[in-house]
Amino acid sequence: MPCEVAARFLILYGSQRGQAQSIAEDICEQAVEHGLTADISCLSNVEKYNVENETRPVLFVVSTTGDGDPPDTAQKFVKKIKNKSLPRDHLSHLHYALLALGDTNYSHFCNCGKTIDSRLQQLGAKHFYATGHADDGTGLEVVVDPWIEGLWEALKKILAIMSTVDQQAAANSECTQDSFPKHDSTQERNMSDLVVDLQLLKLSEVEKEKTARSDSSVEETQSTTSVASLKHSVPPLSKSVLNVPALPPKYLEVLLEQVSTEGETVPADKEGYCEVPVSKAVQLTQGDVVKTAILLELDISDQDMAYQPGDSFDVLCPNRENEVEELLVRLGLQMQKNNAVQLLLLKNTSKKAAKVPLHVPQNTSLQFILTWCLEIRSVPKKAFVRSLADCTQNSSEKRRLLELCSKEGSADYNCFVRNANVCVLDLLRAFPSCLPPLSLLFEQLPKLQPRAYSAASSSLQHPGKVNFMFNVVEFPACPEHPARTGLCTGWLADHVSKILLPLETKLASECLGTSAQPKVYVRPHPSSNFHLPNDPSVPIVMVGPGTGVAPFIGFLQQREKEREENKETTFGETWLFFGCRHKDKDFLFRDELENLVHNGTLSHLIVCFSRDVPDAVNRPRYVQHNLLLHAKNVASILLKDKGCLYICGDGKNMAKDVNDTLLEIIGNELQLDKLEAMKTVAGLREEKRYLQDIWS
Repeated sequence: MPCEVAARFLILYGSQRGQAQSIAEDICEQAVEHGLTADISCLSNVEKYNVENETRPVLFVVSTTGDGDPPDTAQKFVKKIKNKSLPRDHLSHLHYALLALGDTNYSHFCNCGKTIDSRLQQLGAKHFYATGHADDGTGLEVVVDPWIEGLWEALKKILAIMSTVDQQAAANSECTQDSFPKHDSTQERNMSDLVVDLQLLKLSEVEKEKTARSDSSVEETQSTTSVASLKHSVPPLSKSVLNVPALPPKYLEVLLEQVSTEGETVPADKEGYCEVPVSKAVQLTQGDVVKTAILLELDISDQDMAYQPGDSFDVLCPNRENEVEELLVRLGLQMQKNNAVQLLLLKNTSKKAAKVPLHVPQNTSLQFILTWCLEIRSVPKKAFVRSLADCTQNSSEKRRLLELCSKEGSADYNCFVRNANVCVLDLLRAFPSCLPPLSLLFEQLPKLQPRAYSAASSSLQHPGKVNFMFNVVEFPACPEHPARTGLCTGWLADHVSKILLPLETKLASECLGTSAQPKVYVRPHPSSNFHLPNDPSVPIVMVGPGTGVAPFIGFLQQREKEREENKETTFGETWLFFGCRHKDKDFLFRDELENLVHNGTLSHLIVCFSRDVPDAVNRPRYVQHNLLLHAKNVASILLKDKGCLYICGDGKNMAKDVNDTLLEIIGNELQLDKLEAMKTVAGLREEKRYLQDIWS
């Protein structure tokens, strides 16, 4: 029947690390509660959908990766709709809504979602609900939750309209051409516009209510910080009637069979990883530094791993052994850690499109899976916390978990779970009566993701080798969790501790014997555009404080070798703005950079030290201050000489400050107001002459 067909809608997601997929699946599950049926597909599964002929409303949930790039699963779709030969009415039949995920710590916030949204509009598609832009920098749920709340009414209205149009069309087909009135396209367009206006108003009201609720919760938390904690709440939250999310449906059955006897290897073969030896490890900092920086040299001579300066390498690291062991003890499974795991789908599950997680290998030991396959350090989402509450025996502990996942407890969730980097093990420590089944962990814990590190070398300068460096991230003890180091940086530091050399040891010294070399699993992660200009005469400005200098060491090594081999070639100027805390403690690559200046490879090395006692009034403390001092040179390189600007490092603070400084420089040099300066900077980005490799 037409009504049954009209009650269906389609969800298409593009996800890089699983967040967009998870949200899409949650929406799919919730649809049933609202009397709707959702079909769901990844954008990469082109055989399962066709937007050119789609008669259902379509909901897009898409993330952004890299420097504003579409996730891998959405690249073909984006390329297809960006085809300039498509007519302007190509998708005029399509009614859609879009939820974009991004991070405001990065320059191209929600760029993939914005690109798809803009292009769909250009091809004639119509919104039936206002687009949402969720920020992972402040918490996706701040936008996602109210956006989903308003979605259902929007869907029901557009489905009703489309059903009426279908029924009218069916009736019209039975009439003769003479007796049927002419189609009023203006009326249909006005109806569509009215639906959009109504939904914009609805979303605005929901977001205002959500903001007011959050503000109230924040004030409550701030006024009671001496009392409220991960374990305990205070009034009014502790006295509130809670609005908690629905319990996620169970869908996995875990069987622990005979002790695993098969040889187990890291689950890397199918994903392009290679096990390579660490031929050298050097500590680049000295003394009582805040952050310990370590440089690793990997021997890739036996592997097919071509790379360019500016590319990065993914490192696959395990979960910490002591944390895996504690988790096994806490779950009462220590004696079964060597048993082989088999995962099956529950026959009576209500989960839509349920499937066994592909990142969990069958017939491998439980300990192996918890070590290499699941991200046990990940911050539990509210749905996970909701499920844990259902596994908790103590009534007060259960109440607190329900508060943390409720709408009323959003401020507490952000403060004591999300911002505190709490993991499932921390929650199990805090709530002793919580006894979750193993299946819940397999259902809710995401895949253990690799960590990416920029290449700090050139293969021209060091054939068969690649260097990368990192700061050992440290999380001090707090009420929510004990002191610990970053998952990958802490593991790498421990892994190479026996071969770690002091700063005075030069990289040119002899290599270790193969028996003493620790090994790591890595794979190349090519950059789409963070490379040296193809034309060596183009001048470049590099801004890389701290470990952000890594790719620029590769740039300069490459340029040094090219200058040696091409004596007649003209090379453009190279500027490096570097910054660190102390000149004598963490001036990374000091000797190498000064040698590069001496031989002419690096034209200008501009350095500042933020924590050393100033020896002059108004001495620059950060890289953006030095950029201002050299504003005319920077402006000339970018605007007159068509040079390139590269930024690498912290996206949360440094990259924003540098961007603001660049706007100031361009505004002053060209006598532009801020809006016009922003347009000029946007033009540099479009021309791929303002490039960033940043992280938060």
